[in-house]
Amino acid sequence: MRAVLSAPVDIASLAAFRILFGAMMLLSALRFWARGWIGEVYVAPSFHFHYFGFGWVNPWPAWGMYAHFALMALASLCIALGLFYRLAASTFFLTFTWAELCEKATYLNHYYFVSIASLLLVFMPLHRAASLDARRDPSLQSPTAPAWVLHALRLQLGLVYLFAGLAKLNPDWLLRAQPLTTWLSARADFPLLGPFLASRAAAYAMSYAGALFDLTIFPLLLWKRTRPVAYLAVIGFHTLTGLLFPIGMFPWIMIVATLVFFSPSWPRRLFAPLLARWPALLPPIPAPSQAAPSAAAAPSAAATTPSRPLLGRLSFAALCAHFALQLLLPLRHLLYPGDSGWTDEGFRFAWRVMLVEKTGIVEYRVHDPATHRTWVLHPSAELTPLQVKMMALSPDMILEYAHHLAADFARRGEGDVQVFADAYASINGRRNQRLIDPTTDLARVRDSLLPAPWILPHADPSLR
Repeated sequence: MRAVLSAPVDIASLAAFRILFGAMMLLSALRFWARGWIGEVYVAPSFHFHYFGFGWVNPWPAWGMYAHFALMALASLCIALGLFYRLAASTFFLTFTWAELCEKATYLNHYYFVSIASLLLVFMPLHRAASLDARRDPSLQSPTAPAWVLHALRLQLGLVYLFAGLAKLNPDWLLRAQPLTTWLSARADFPLLGPFLASRAAAYAMSYAGALFDLTIFPLLLWKRTRPVAYLAVIGFHTLTGLLFPIGMFPWIMIVATLVFFSPSWPRRLFAPLLARWPALLPPIPAPSQAAPSAAAAPSAAATTPSRPLLGRLSFAALCAHFALQLLLPLRHLLYPGDSGWTDEGFRFAWRVMLVEKTGIVEYRVHDPATHRTWVLHPSAELTPLQVKMMALSPDMILEYAHHLAADFARRGEGDVQVFADAYASINGRRNQRLIDPTTDLARVRDSLLPAPWILPHADPSLR
């Protein structure tokens, strides 16, 4: 296995992946800045929601967050140019992932994908061609890269599609065409297609087409004969979803990234005139010698030809561990009772893409047992609209804010208070019902990865 993963492949498509990934990340960082989201997400809120185990990650002061995103943009540019590549890839991974961890309310699947992809790039030699590093130091230049780099990127992308498809095999998606029925009915004003999109037939057609696309696109991209048609389907699918739904850069990132499934030499053919003029951009692959060496010369040739280095045991183990984790994380929702779309347990980091339309509302009752005083608090008094919206859907965020309220009352000298949540939610067009047990003192509940008995099961049997 290590010998197969160490075999050389043309580096051309991998260099193209590096350039396109860096360019997309630069565009994403500039877009985030231009739309004022740095201030809105990181500077304006006085409270931030954290991921389990990452409560120590918080935004910098205002000037620090703007400097943070400037550094992220610079690292993206350096990745695209192949300039100080290892440092740039490491810097981008750290800055992007730190920003992602600073505020749970902004969680998106494509943020998670970018973090994973940028971590992989740190260890991949994608700067050995079409890079300023190779121009500065010609000894870095190489026309090939080890095959594990190509296979790792393809597998990472394939897992996104595979688990997104498996997640769609549920009653809401297949039997009720939800949440697409709800979402598409709001797109009746879409040019030309509006009346069709608002119909039930469109919701069912797109639900089944979406599930079929996600489940089959990985093997279709791997097979040479179906690859061109499959890539046209990738372009059509992601373009349509990008136009219909506000899911940011994810469709365009996937369209660009999926080019890695084509032959590793595709940039050499596409940019042949450019490479003929500037051959130093991409070193040619040496043609194999046509003359067979004589028996007498063979030992000498073998003695002077270095053997191809195998992928190290530690590196191989790390690669296996990474993909084992990528296989297990999306399946962890099976360890929890009920539907993960309702409880949110095991929902994140699992490629459960566009599965639920969920709305909710939450109010807190803070009670002081010593004085018998009770306060009714609405989180909109402190949180931003985005935080209020996302917290009302997420029991773990409701719990974290309850702990914040208890700590805030303690700081104000109000004593050891109890915190209860009146939380109601609706999922995929169903009626509102309680999400949290209103009799549970959330201030006494410890956050953990274990199933949460204080999350009430949904009344609909299909969501239990």
